[in-house]
Amino acid sequence: MRMFPALPGALGLGLIMTCTPAAAQQAQLIDQLRAMRQQLDQQRARIDALERQLGASRLDDVRGKGTAADAAPPPGAVGPAPQGSARAPEVAPIFESPGVLTPRGRVVVEPSIQYGYSSSNRVALVGYTVIPALLIGLLDVREVKRNTTTAAVTLRYGLGNRVELEAKIPYVYRTDSTVSREIFTGTAAERAFDASGKALGDVEAAARVQLNAGGPDRAYFIGGLRYKARTGRDPFAVVTDCQTRCVGANVTGTGLPLTLPTGSGFRSLQPSLTWLLPSDPAVFFGSISYTRNFQRRNVYRTVLAGQREPLGDIKAGDVLGFNLGMGLALNDKASLSLGYDHSAVDRTRQNGQVIPGSVRIQLGTLLLGASYRLDAHRTVNVSVGAGLTRDTPDVTLTVRMPFGF
Repeated sequence: MRMFPALPGALGLGLIMTCTPAAAQQAQLIDQLRAMRQQLDQQRARIDALERQLGASRLDDVRGKGTAADAAPPPGAVGPAPQGSARAPEVAPIFESPGVLTPRGRVVVEPSIQYGYSSSNRVALVGYTVIPALLIGLLDVREVKRNTTTAAVTLRYGLGNRVELEAKIPYVYRTDSTVSREIFTGTAAERAFDASGKALGDVEAAARVQLNAGGPDRAYFIGGLRYKARTGRDPFAVVTDCQTRCVGANVTGTGLPLTLPTGSGFRSLQPSLTWLLPSDPAVFFGSISYTRNFQRRNVYRTVLAGQREPLGDIKAGDVLGFNLGMGLALNDKASLSLGYDHSAVDRTRQNGQVIPGSVRIQLGTLLLGASYRLDAHRTVNVSVGAGLTRDTPDVTLTVRMPFGF
């Protein structure tokens, strides 16, 4: 009978031994949940760091692709700090100076072709009016249509992470058709005068420097300096259709060149400042520049019979320009850009005096461009410009195909 009181103790010991494995499993589950929660907190911290440093658009790319560093973070660290891109974003180029610099050590070759067409009418009244409807004298009416095609090769080299050098070699082909009469003649018959010219244009050299790191919702600033040489056919060297003189007394002929120049005839230096502001999914950009044309001394104009007419010192007007635009990426290959370019050209001076008839010229162009990336090394860029002022070319079409190596 004394053996029965010991039964409850034995049963209790058996029950405790039976419950011990379940408690251990529960403890293991709790430890696993804690470890998973810790990993989740680490992932959240990494995501917050990506959002702060790279922006939402860059974050989506990292989530989709990932990196080797993300797969194996160093012990004791939440995760590697991602590095944001220090280069300005790419947009479809519509202006002359690109915003994206060439990476260090890389070379970009950009063949391009540009076509421009412009037409203008000019009416010159030489005489005096007796009444508003009656003119005593000569009436000179000219209609000019110009076609200009420029084929160029541009070379860019990334000297550093934020420094780029550029050289541009253009070849120009021009044709002008003018409907007019010989000036200061009594005939009323109109004639068509055709002239053309093709030769090397003005060679250019430029350097650009990215001034700051920029980033999402922070503007990139790029400073540039461009020099244009006088390698094209000089407008003062081409033969002009005048018997002896084109100004003053004894004026004969049309006053038009028999062959067209392919250069401006002046050396120039152009500092500029370009800015780009990423604002996902668009990029806003623009620039401001000032072109200084250097004065030429002892200039002569060539007329018929090989005679040279002295013109003295000629100073072409300087140019103040600015442009604004917006680029929009359609997908990872295609993008569109829309912008406006404006230039104010000062008056031309001869021997320190403003040439009679020379006025300040305002050039305004509305531009639309598209870019399509063929592969990692080649891109096709097309832009169309429409002139908004009288002196601006009516239409300009440009095709570029840069490729790097």
